[in-house]
Amino acid sequence: MPKLTRRTLLKTTAGAAAALATPAIVRAQSNQLVIGCAASHTNWMEAIVVPHMREAIGAEVIFEGTRSAVNLEKMVANRGNQYLSVIQMDDPVMLQAVDEGLLDPLTPEMVPSLSELREGAIHLDGMWANYAQPWAGVAYNTDMLDGVDSWEALWSPEAAGRVIIPSLQNTEGMWTLFIAAMLATGQPFDAAQYEIDAAFDKLGELRDNLLSVYTQMPQAFNLLEQGEITMLPGNFSSFALPRRDAGSPIDLAAPEEGIFVMPSGVCLVDGAPNRELSAAYINELLSADLQSEIADFTSSLATNTLSTGGADLPEGIGVYSPDWQFVAENRREWTERFDQLMAL
Repeated sequence: MPKLTRRTLLKTTAGAAAALATPAIVRAQSNQLVIGCAASHTNWMEAIVVPHMREAIGAEVIFEGTRSAVNLEKMVANRGNQYLSVIQMDDPVMLQAVDEGLLDPLTPEMVPSLSELREGAIHLDGMWANYAQPWAGVAYNTDMLDGVDSWEALWSPEAAGRVIIPSLQNTEGMWTLFIAAMLATGQPFDAAQYEIDAAFDKLGELRDNLLSVYTQMPQAFNLLEQGEITMLPGNFSSFALPRRDAGSPIDLAAPEEGIFVMPSGVCLVDGAPNRELSAAYINELLSADLQSEIADFTSSLATNTLSTGGADLPEGIGVYSPDWQFVAENRREWTERFDQLMAL
């Protein structure tokens, strides 16, 4: 008789009850889950998560890749008749989803892996939890530059017409805004992040160096790889470093002024189809084994304390995370201001 394990229990049938530390899956009408996630996560979602979920919990995952703000719009538009079961998106947008009453809180009974997460990875009494923390710096073309020592390089005369920055519609766009505040004021990050007028003044000085502003990261990276631009600021280790390791002529710099960590969150949509299977998906995503795989693949930090692997943050460099409540309260106004500034 084969050895009975937690994984074999989960694999039996959609109608069998799971045991031990895993949520039960009882007579699910379907084994299909629609997951909303960032388009930039497509490579590791398809390579790691989709086959893992099929093997571990018998779920067939349909992955919808887009921006976090678009996932929020989908949840709002489908309130009361949701088709998305689980959303993986950035913390500042999670705050907006909570304000809209769109999330179903996670509990240890539903998601036992919550007990293994490090302090600070579970938010607002379980509204969402972080499963990874990629770090963000400046991506650059290695055929054209030897490195990027300072964020000031974006403003240099040599960079004229050779830079693309993210829109503030994208969460990674916030890094350029906050760095602009630091450079303009000379203040440390904790204070500079609130000096938004100074930040916009500094961004105005960057316009002459811009080829464009992006909302879709993959297209911007294509231009970087082709040498159409030299630098792409604010981008994540989870996207840049796997492309580098696959042979693209790019790397990710950690400039001397500091880098950022982006907590990537996962939540259960209120009224989610297949709620118990959705909880099993979240439990697996937060598990030590799967987080180790994701962290290795994406050069990110895992949040499960039992995980191994993943990339270390660059040594000797400041690591920042902004006041996300401040961001959430002002993001719409900042985005409109940014769009007007860059349209001139």
